Amino acid sequence: MRNWLLYIMTVLIWGSTWLAIEFQLGQVNEVVSLFYRFAISAICMWGFVLWRKLPMQFNLTDHGFFILLAIGNFGLNYLLLYWAQGTLSSAMASIAFSFMLILNMINTRLFFAKPIAFKSYVGAGLGVTGIVCLFWHELGGTDLSSATLIGLVLALLGTFAASLGNMVSIRNSNRKIGVLEGNAWGMLYSSLLLGAYTLFSPLSFVIEADTSYWASLLYLAIFGTVIAFACYFSLLKNIGPERASYIIVLFPIVAVILSTLFEGFTWQVNTFIGFGLICAGNLLVLLPKQILTKYMPFSAAKHYHHPH
Repeated sequence: MRNWLLYIMTVLIWGSTWLAIEFQLGQVNEVVSLFYRFAISAICMWGFVLWRKLPMQFNLTDHGFFILLAIGNFGLNYLLLYWAQGTLSSAMASIAFSFMLILNMINTRLFFAKPIAFKSYVGAGLGVTGIVCLFWHELGGTDLSSATLIGLVLALLGTFAASLGNMVSIRNSNRKIGVLEGNAWGMLYSSLLLGAYTLFSPLSFVIEADTSYWASLLYLAIFGTVIAFACYFSLLKNIGPERASYIIVLFPIVAVILSTLFEGFTWQVNTFIGFGLICAGNLLVLLPKQILTKYMPFSAAKHYHHPH
């Protein structure tokens, strides 16, 4: 599948999952909901890889990394971000999560000694600034209480866990482990860990929820997890984390558009500025060096060096 199609699919799916998550909150505990989500995802993934007869036997070291993938991308990151949103606004949570752009660049440099193009840092900065502008009015009403600061720390820890999970995915790709195979094991381990946590805690496996809960759960499990993670991890492998990660700052654009269509969101000056900065950063990160040099001869493209 072409990279641009993977990119668009990931942005549209993950950008729309916030609507589905709204129907998940309040009826079933977050841990139990995540167990259901990844159990369904694991069943779908294993059904697919077995149907495709993909090789699923790996050594103990690889299984250790599958567990780390489960913790980083299919478990701990979600729990920390869910808990953070108990005291944070969606704006603060979005801004905190957007820092994964920068964390992925730093971690790629630390773990794989891969040079990062200067234009990627500039593009990341534009993207994060754009998200701040997008939510500027909402941020103005944020109360920086101790509870808010705790929520912010939880959100940043969840973002860091997700970034480490991304590094595990890159490691698996470097070891010639297929994205589908790695995800199938990661989702299985995630559901087992979340299920074990639920069994040995005061929580219970609640099944009494309305139709909207189960419909949104299926959307999150199949589209938001199976399909979106397969697309995203394929992009990590194909175009590198510094470019694939820019997907993260495009989520709020989809969210704002959906809010405009379904919730009557009103665009203001900061909305247009935020959109402009995010799109400019996206172009800077994704466009090839030759195009940037031709049309922006005095831009950060002059500082670009090939990562290899």
